[in-house]
Amino acid sequence: MHEQLINYIRKHSTTPLTENEIALLKEVYVPKKLRRKQYFLQEGQVCKYVGFIVSGAMRQYTVDSKGVEHITRLCIENWWTGDRESFTMLTPTIYNIDAWEDTDMLIITKADSNRIESIPTITEWRRRLDNNHAFALQKRVNASLGMSAEERYADLVKTYPEFLQRFPQHMIASYLGITKETLSRIRQKSLKK
Repeated sequence: MHEQLINYIRKHSTTPLTENEIALLKEVYVPKKLRRKQYFLQEGQVCKYVGFIVSGAMRQYTVDSKGVEHITRLCIENWWTGDRESFTMLTPTIYNIDAWEDTDMLIITKADSNRIESIPTITEWRRRLDNNHAFALQKRVNASLGMSAEERYADLVKTYPEFLQRFPQHMIASYLGITKETLSRIRQKSLKK
């Protein structure tokens, strides 16, 4: 499990890891298994861990006053999950994060995260990760505000085609901010093209 994380970090950093740094990473990242539909984090809790998904699929969502789920993130292998604000500020989360598939992950606490931040490779990797996160968030907000449902679906198909195989239509629709019926119409229309 740790090799996948080490390879991921190496892929996103030009600074090599030393053997001692690799040993420390293996020490601070702890394996965790989640069964399908098991929570990683529930609304009202403080996010004590951030997780790297080794295998499986997860979703992050809120539930409104009418009981409707609003999916904000879908995550698969080599993605990170957790509530960044809750983890950093130690405040209760507004999100639920659960496993959609049986999931193997490596988790790290805030204290252990602070222990590794002086590693040059980790500093470089986190900077890239933060930038990528900011770019993706900016793109998602822009899509929500300025794209039609059809354009958002086309962008999802182009950017994350694996989501369509891993998550059911009702989750894809929620992630796109549309109804299942609208998604069904869009898919039918795109198949005819």
